[in-house]
Amino acid sequence: MIWLGVVGLVYLLLLGVGTIGDGFKWISGGADGAQAIFAFARNPIVGVILGVLATALVQSSSTVTSVIVGLVAGGVPVSIAVPMIMGANMGTTITNTIVSLGNFRDRSAFKKSFAAATVHDFFNLFSIVIFLPLEVMFHPLEKMGAELAGFLSGSGEASIGGFNVVAQLTKPFSHAIVSTLEILPTTIGALVTIGLGIAMVMISVLYLGKLLRAVMTGKARVLIDAAIGRGPMSGIASGTVVTVLVQSSSTTTSLVVPLAGAGVLTTRQIYPFTLGANIGTCVTALLAATSITGPNEYFALQIALVHLLYNVLGVALFMAVPLLRELPVQSSEWLSSRVEHNRGWAFGYIGAVFFVVPSVVFGGEMYFSQEPAHRVDAVCDQALLDCAAEEVQRVDLRLE
Repeated sequence: MIWLGVVGLVYLLLLGVGTIGDGFKWISGGADGAQAIFAFARNPIVGVILGVLATALVQSSSTVTSVIVGLVAGGVPVSIAVPMIMGANMGTTITNTIVSLGNFRDRSAFKKSFAAATVHDFFNLFSIVIFLPLEVMFHPLEKMGAELAGFLSGSGEASIGGFNVVAQLTKPFSHAIVSTLEILPTTIGALVTIGLGIAMVMISVLYLGKLLRAVMTGKARVLIDAAIGRGPMSGIASGTVVTVLVQSSSTTTSLVVPLAGAGVLTTRQIYPFTLGANIGTCVTALLAATSITGPNEYFALQIALVHLLYNVLGVALFMAVPLLRELPVQSSEWLSSRVEHNRGWAFGYIGAVFFVVPSVVFGGEMYFSQEPAHRVDAVCDQALLDCAAEEVQRVDLRLE
């Protein structure tokens, strides 16, 4: 009966995460909203910020990176799209941070779960700090992506959409909630949907932690330790495989946050698992790129490969350099210690990093811009071939 309770609460957690995502997509316009946001990306810094904002609003890095692939296929330069990819990696971490709020009333459990959630944030943040300047100056990711795209372009379409069991189990119910609330004005209906999702997450996490403490003994504890807690390579592999199967890094990382709050796993054990989730989430955009045909097919595949290279190289670098390997763990534990004493830090952190700063940048771009820098509809209708030829020339010059 306890295990049935665990399964039921895990399902409620997944349903809550999906409902939050549907609410944010409703209020932001989903993929169309993300595309509109990216129209204002005029430089690398703004590209990163808008990537964070778009993913925080759409609540799916897989959706946002697939949108970016489509934008590149429509003529947006790869050099502008690379920072967007970096920002999307950062924006997706908001979901598991929200899940950690389920332990808000228990200071000790909240500290553990918040540290486990934000270790993913800090890894992505430090990756941006390291890779963005290198990319702006030397374009290593763009060049490597171009080389690989040359080998792989024209390989045909692939899809694992039918294996997304989590979406098939939760989407009918979350979509039913949205359909029921469509009688309300858009903003109110979306906010109610988000509120219902957060309530489901907090209820599931609150009671899931209690049940996990009771059942995570003996063989169950050994199984979890073997999959996640045995070592970095095991954790990375597990995170990658699970994320490929569920096609959502947000879902993958959200599942381990209650384990941290219950004391089953430590932040240091969960850290490699979240790195694997970063790698696994690249598959969706890569498959989206293989389905694109036309003059910009090559560049769509290139940016999808850049996404994969960015995450793989980031994980390799942080695992290879001891100082970097410890930096995300130490940063998340420092922040969680502040949160333990004053839980206002948690809300301030979430609001500032994922919404306030990106929104200020986005608003500034809208205010000072007379028109978007990249009007994808115009590019698609008027100058696809010319745009592709210009991008080829730019890539050739950089390679030379």
